[in-house]
Amino acid sequence: MVASTESPFKPDILKGKVALITGGASGIGFEISTQLGKHGASVAVMGRRKQVLQSAVSVLQSLSIPAVGFEGDVRKQEDAARVVDLTFKHFGRIDILVNAAAGNFLAAAEDLSPNGFRTVLDIDSVGTFTMCHEALKYLKKGAPGRNSSSGGLIINISATLHYGASWYQIHVSAAKAAVDSTTRNLALEWGTDYDIRVNGIAPGPIGETPGMSKLAPEEIGSRGRDEMPLYKLGEKWDIAMAALYLASDAGKYINGDTMVVDGGLWLSRPRYLPKEAVRQVSREVEKRSRNEPIGVPKSKL
Repeated sequence: MVASTESPFKPDILKGKVALITGGASGIGFEISTQLGKHGASVAVMGRRKQVLQSAVSVLQSLSIPAVGFEGDVRKQEDAARVVDLTFKHFGRIDILVNAAAGNFLAAAEDLSPNGFRTVLDIDSVGTFTMCHEALKYLKKGAPGRNSSSGGLIINISATLHYGASWYQIHVSAAKAAVDSTTRNLALEWGTDYDIRVNGIAPGPIGETPGMSKLAPEEIGSRGRDEMPLYKLGEKWDIAMAALYLASDAGKYINGDTMVVDGGLWLSRPRYLPKEAVRQVSREVEKRSRNEPIGVPKSKL
């Protein structure tokens, strides 16, 4: 088994590529920035907090990764346009856009204000589309700085909350549903017109992230094997490896998909009966069926 600190990919699989990662200075976004950089890409990270950006860029550069940070808010079109243009001016091209900026907090629906609901949609869904919209001119086939006839790649970080329903996250569920729909529609339109691949990654609960600290990690940690198929939290590395796969030639025929990376958690439901109780019921039913004549109601025997 490959250790989580050892990549299964060749270190130069993204050589010559330039990646812009929103929310790329912390949490899952920073791990994606780090792994894309370790595998040959030049990296631009975008975020709202100057000190966090500077720290992230310093760490990336200490790993010999060509990196730069730009302050900006994905909710503001002028910021999105400025950061995209600055990234191009700095590196001369843009090949990969990763939309990892997100907002999240727990709130019961009746306690959530329309403004709070709107804020998360503005960051997650509107922000994702805004960044895609502004980056199109550099990602499309034949764009300035591109040395090939193919287009670039967009990866949108989503979630699995909206696959069913989630307690106290109606705002995030709605936002991520919009992100997934945006991913599919852009994959259809821009894949056809501009040879741009657009995919998503839906992480499960990932340890040592700001999201986990906000979303009751004690609850996740206390859930037993009956509810969690792989019985563990994921690592930021797991999500970064999924991004590397999509960004590499291994993923060149994947378009319009949102890859679930959660150990199967979204499939899980609490067991209604212990496993042994189910087996006992099955044995009783089987025994009864062997002793009863076919087609004769029990009341007639």
